Amino acid sequence: MLSLRPSRKLCHSAATAAATAADLSVSRSKPSVLDKLKAERDPDKLFHLFKANATNRHVILNRVAFDDTVSRLAGARRFDYIEHLLEHQKTLPRARREDFVVRIITLYGKAGMTKHAIDTFNHMRCRRTVKSFNAALNVLALSRNFENIVDFLSQVPPRYDIQLDVFSLNIVIRAFCEIGRLQEAYLFMLDNESKGIQPDVVTYTTLVSAFYKNKSWEIGNGLWNRMVLKGCMPNLATFNVRIQFLITVRRAWDANELMRLMHRIGIVPDEVTYNLVIKGFFLAGYGDMAKRVYSALLGKGYKPNAKIYQTMIHYLCRNREFDVAYTMCKDSIWKNWWPDVNTICVLLQGLKGTGQISKGIVIITSAKKRVPPFSSAHLASMQSALT
Repeated sequence: MLSLRPSRKLCHSAATAAATAADLSVSRSKPSVLDKLKAERDPDKLFHLFKANATNRHVILNRVAFDDTVSRLAGARRFDYIEHLLEHQKTLPRARREDFVVRIITLYGKAGMTKHAIDTFNHMRCRRTVKSFNAALNVLALSRNFENIVDFLSQVPPRYDIQLDVFSLNIVIRAFCEIGRLQEAYLFMLDNESKGIQPDVVTYTTLVSAFYKNKSWEIGNGLWNRMVLKGCMPNLATFNVRIQFLITVRRAWDANELMRLMHRIGIVPDEVTYNLVIKGFFLAGYGDMAKRVYSALLGKGYKPNAKIYQTMIHYLCRNREFDVAYTMCKDSIWKNWWPDVNTICVLLQGLKGTGQISKGIVIITSAKKRVPPFSSAHLASMQSALT
């Protein structure tokens, strides 16, 4: 006979499921430790919250939470808190792993605590490899102290039997270039190349960019040629660096030809490339060609970014093409990408001068609704430009 009375087993299962669902619902409604860390804005409370969870693997293994906490404490200049938290991390069993120590070195570096980072490297409880060496070297690079970098390079590798790699090479060359020691950067590349460390595209791009910015055109060109002859093909960043140089020396047609070469060899230009070439043609006095490049960009499916809009509107105003500039400005505003205030004022003055005040009123009306808002001084400048 079929019983209609529910079994005790089924009742128990249903009750358990209901209880579990209720527990899950409660746990989901409570913010997690990571959520609390992210939301906390008081540096004292942030420190104590992190300290209370210093052994919580969900916290210490979460790179974003760790980085964000240290970054905000550094912003509050609570370096004592950072030292307390990171020195405690070094006492944990995980501190016997190099990758974990690399994180601590890097975090000290981001906080600007160079000495603590180097001390951490020197007192590691595990074997040092080029990985931890590069982390410490990168911290020194951020400090931009040439003598300290040179001393570290000369003393540390032989002490710990560490062989530099191409990442070490690129860290040093970038640092030397940023300090302004371009000759030393170039010689460092040659010296390590003779030791078997082949420079890569990052190496050459860094050097070419630095020499171009220093107006050492011949050396920059020579490095470009050396790179190609060595079989190291330029990438997008390298092409953009050279196009920037060509624009600076008003060789817009050569820049455009280089962009066409990129297409032929399978390197797709990006918005930076197009923006540079557009600006170059305007600067060289070929406004129509600049507009053709912009049209080509649209034809290839690109969507212009804020910088391209800024470039186009700025130079169209300089060429007194206010109708076209106004159309582009409206399109840019619709995407909440606003040209700089000076460019807007020039456009407004141009519209006023050509009897198109109604178009200027449209811009000012939109400016008053902008989020985030313009300052009252900027709005007054715009209004003054139209009246």
